[in-house]
Order: sequence, then structure tokens, then C-alpha cells
Amino acid sequence: MMTSPAAALTPAAAKPLKPWRQRPALHTETLVLLCVSFLLLAGNGPFWRAALAGRGWELAATWGFAAALFFAFAAFYFTFVGLLATRLTVKPLLSLLVLCTAFASWYMDHYAIYLDRAMLRNVLATNVQEARELLVWGMAPHLLLLGVLPTALLWWPRLKQRSLPRALALRLAWLAAALGVGVACLLLVFADFASLMRNHREVRHLLTPGNVVVSLAGNAWGSVKRPSQARLPVGADARLGAAWRGRSRPVLFVLVVGETARAQNFSLNGYVRRTNPQLAQRDVISFPHASACGTSTEVSLPCMFSPFGRAQYDEEKIRSHESLLHVLARAGFKVLWRDNQSGCKGVCDGLPAEQLDHADIEALCAEGQCLDEVLLQGMEGIARDTAGNLFVVMHQLGSHGPAYFKRYPAVFKQFTPACENEDLRGCSAAEILNAYDNSLLYTDFFVARVIDFLNRSQKQYDTAMLYVSDHGESLGDNGLYLHGMPYLIAPDVQKRVPFVMWLSPGFRRSFGIDQNCLRSRAGAEVSHDNLFHSLLGVLDVQTQAYNAALDLFAPCRPAPAPSLTLNVMEKESLL
Repeated sequence: MMTSPAAALTPAAAKPLKPWRQRPALHTETLVLLCVSFLLLAGNGPFWRAALAGRGWELAATWGFAAALFFAFAAFYFTFVGLLATRLTVKPLLSLLVLCTAFASWYMDHYAIYLDRAMLRNVLATNVQEARELLVWGMAPHLLLLGVLPTALLWWPRLKQRSLPRALALRLAWLAAALGVGVACLLLVFADFASLMRNHREVRHLLTPGNVVVSLAGNAWGSVKRPSQARLPVGADARLGAAWRGRSRPVLFVLVVGETARAQNFSLNGYVRRTNPQLAQRDVISFPHASACGTSTEVSLPCMFSPFGRAQYDEEKIRSHESLLHVLARAGFKVLWRDNQSGCKGVCDGLPAEQLDHADIEALCAEGQCLDEVLLQGMEGIARDTAGNLFVVMHQLGSHGPAYFKRYPAVFKQFTPACENEDLRGCSAAEILNAYDNSLLYTDFFVARVIDFLNRSQKQYDTAMLYVSDHGESLGDNGLYLHGMPYLIAPDVQKRVPFVMWLSPGFRRSFGIDQNCLRSRAGAEVSHDNLFHSLLGVLDVQTQAYNAALDLFAPCRPAPAPSLTLNVMEKESLL
């Protein structure tokens, strides 16, 4: 029997596909609903644990509350995505949300962090080296199961087509129905939901990817409200006060801004381990009860240099105004910011600054990161060549986690065994503590070297130093790691920071400071709010921005003389 030419040319593709090879066809709305349901169920373990904490699973009310929250948030997520998604954009958009959720949920679950605006700013400001330390192999299975595979599955179905009028009508119907379901579900459990939001507002920062989207939008809006423009002046009337009359020696003041050091691990404050053997041999004063303005560098650094502080915390006001450094510069100080981390966060805008974290110094810099001693490189020359008053800020890398073991040279590995894994959950609590305390030993050595440099500089200057960390750190205490918790619920270890000062004899004489008085008052509660006013006070910079009530030195030096403005000739002799 002859086969017709037409039959012979029939393509093999015309044969029916095996069922497992047939791509399912879905409407866009169905794909969105399936995806947001998956995200809520699989990518929000920290949220569900926090929202349902203290509820018994044997109670029908618990299941009802959980179901109501699930359907409500699924409906709201659907509404958000449905407003943006088309047949062309839905898969890229959902893929991005899935991958964001996979990354965010791993860090939130692993380190018990909350993704609020401040934490997301930390993420966005993270430099390449810090980001590399946070990308560990232990996260690979999580990202594969909750990120890569679901994203691949998103691209498997075909999307059905509708005419434009029909597609618009059905989309509006879906959105209206979703909003209705969401509102109805919340109303069913309104009392419980309102109580949760009132008593545990921080839970909303665990709902992924909503927390990422809202935080990104909030930070973007904040940037829009703060376009690139000159900061509003602070202390526009700043001038040197009466204590400067007739002086022949300039001042060199070094402010060391620590990183991630917590007060309770400083032996100067009573810690059982000798983490401050070097500073204990120098004539320093430690304030053991000092609190930070925030729990992250992005919050604390601008705040601690601001006159507004934590008591009057207003992020918009802080970021739009000048800092302490601008006031000192206006009064005639030469100001220099030296950084071994991720920058000054706007504090030193328009002022001389040196970024040293990638300096080419073989003995101090390796693997793209430098040890903190780099901040002292060249200081002898800077001090020698500067004519006039000099105020230097040294911003440490300090004890920045999770790779505490990379923050100190091998000789400072005194407490062992030390965690040498960037994934902290791969180490025991004792190993993490050992690595962290070793990093503090190195900070102790570094700050002592700063004091030794200032001692040598007394031939030319009256010298002084203040060391204070930006925030503390959780080391697995109560299941928490790192820092950045919302301030209201953050543990004290993230908010309590070391605060240490050293004043040379010449500096104390020049400004009439009673060191015994300072020691007697060191047990008082202090905070970052004191920094701005204390430094203006001890350096006798007169301005309406100064608040004597927040000046730690004020009770320990003579009452200020009547305000006197130095004439031009006297100012030039001092600078």
C-alpha cells in the first residue's frame, strides 16, 4: 500500500504530547492567587510564629484567627499585584517577589531580624565586602526550595488570552472581590487583630514580601522629600568662647566611633573577661550605663551627631540638618572624617573625609578589608602639618558581624575556640562569644594606640579622646543575632554601648575640667543624646544650639564666663 506524500510529510509534533509535557494554561489572576498563597504559607514562618504566639492549636479560635489572617493578606497581596500585573509583566513581577521573599525569610528566620525601613537602609548601604560575608552556603537549600524552584514553576504555565474589554472587566471584578474578602476577614477577627497590632506593632515587619515593598517605598519617598540640596544650618552663630582667650596651644580631639560594641562585654564596665587590658592601664573614664540612639549604623550615626537625638527623634529633621561636625567647622576647627567602614551617612557632607577601608597597606589590609589600625596611618603627619585646632573622627569596622573572626589579627585570638564561620548558626554560643570578645580585645588595643598617639602629640596640642559605639549586638541571646531590631522591642544588648573618655593633663588644665568629678558622675545614665552638647561644651563652642543640661562636662568645670566674641586677630592666632 502506497503512503501519500502528504501523510509522509506530517510533522512528528502533530502527535499528542504526553500529559506530563503539556503546559497548563492559566489566567493571569489564577497565577497571581496561587503565587501569593504560596508566599504566605511557605515564606512567612517568622510572621506566623509571632502572630500566633501564645495561642493554643487545640482551640478552634486559633485556627479561625490564622485562617482569617491568611485569606485577608492573600486578598490584599492579590490586590496589590493585580493592579500592576499584565500578561507581559506578571511573571517577572511574581518572580521578583518570590526571590525577595526567599532571601528575606532566610535572614529573618536565621537571625531573628525585622525588615523595617531602618533595616532595609542597612541592607541597601551594605558594601560589597559586608554583603559577601552575609552570603553563606547554608542559605543555598532555602533559596533553592523557596526561591529558584518556585520561580521556575512560575514560567511553566501558559497564560490564557482575553479581549481587552473582557480582561479589564474581569480584572476589576477580581480586585473588588479581593478587597471585599480581605476586609470581611479582618472584620471577623477585628478585636484580636487590633490587639495584635496595638501590642505588637513590630509583627508587621515580618510579613514578607510586604515588608520589603513598604520599606523600599518609604525609603524612596524619604529620598524624594530630601532632594540633593544643602543641609539646613545648625549653630549658625557658633564661635569660640571665653576659655580660648589668650591660648597659645591648639587642641587635637579624636572621636572614635565604634561599631557593634556592647557595653556589657567591656571589662571596664565589670565584665568578667579582660577585654580591656590596654585601656585599664591608661587613665580613662568609662560610663557603664550608656545607651545608643538606634540599633543600626544607619539610624545611630546621624542621630548621635545631631542636636535632636533620641529624645526628640525625627528622622526627617536629623537627615535634613547639619551635624555637630559642621558646627565645629563653623567655629574654626579643622574637621576630618576617617572611615574604615561604610561612610559617614551624611554626617560629614561637605567636610574633608578619607575612606580607608580599601587602603593599599599590605600589613593591615587583606581580602578587600582593612583592620582598624589603618585609621591611625598618616595621623602623625596630619597632626604635624595642621595649623590650628583639629577634630578627627575615626569610624571603626570594630566588631561588625557576622564575621567577627575577621575583625582582629591572629595574635588577638585569646578566647578559644572562636567561631570562624560566617553563618553564626553553624557555631556554638560559646564559640560566637569567644570570637566577639576577641574583636573587642582588638578594639581595646586600637583605642589604646589612639591614646598613645595623643600622648605623643602633647608637644604640639592639648589632646583628648572620646570612644563610643554606634549600637550593640545580639550574639544568640534569646535566639537573636546581629542588630537592627526595632528600638522599642530591641534587647538592651543592642542598645547599651561603651562610652569611654581620655583627657590629657594639658586639656584638663586648659578647660578647667575636674577629672575626679567626672569619675564620680560616671555611674549616671548617659546616651548618644549627650554627645553633641558635651563636645560643644568641653571645647567651649558657644551657640544657641547648645543645651547645658545634656553636657556631661558642665558640672565638672567652672561656670562659663559671660559670652565674649573673640576678635579677628585673636581667632587667627588660634587657628
